[in-house]
Amino acid sequence: MTVLMVAAYLHDIGRGYQDAAKGAVCHAEKGAQLASSIISELSVTESQKENILHCIRSHRFRGAVKPESIEAKVLFDADKLDAIGAVGVARAFLFAGEVGACLHNAEIDVTTAPSYSKNDTGYREFMVKLRKIKDRILTETGRKMAEERHLFMDAFFKRFVQEFNGER
Repeated sequence: MTVLMVAAYLHDIGRGYQDAAKGAVCHAEKGAQLASSIISELSVTESQKENILHCIRSHRFRGAVKPESIEAKVLFDADKLDAIGAVGVARAFLFAGEVGACLHNAEIDVTTAPSYSKNDTGYREFMVKLRKIKDRILTETGRKMAEERHLFMDAFFKRFVQEFNGER
């Protein structure tokens, strides 16, 4: 639990760097770099320190490092569960607003729209990432939770597109 709690506390420490670089910096990798000096002062074993850094490096959905330890898998799942369901929908639209995106653009293929652009909408996030999360969950408990949250999101975005298009 010590490894998981420290990793959970620090896992997004590099997020600001990624946002400032409009996605050019991987927040998981930057986060592990930043966390290294912080955890060096902790009274945990070297193995635990390595595992904390592994958890941070491997928590990103689009990241290159796969979670190997049970702690890394749990952190990965918890982070993804936070990104889906009702809270995930709200966060997707919040981020879109932060980058100045429009509500939706039915004129384009959202899967090819660039991130951090006016077309980086909540719906785009659903199409390129959120709808795929349930199939990437690593633990049995996480999969059960993800299934329910996925069903909510899927129904929400179907309704969203219908209302946007004036069909409902």
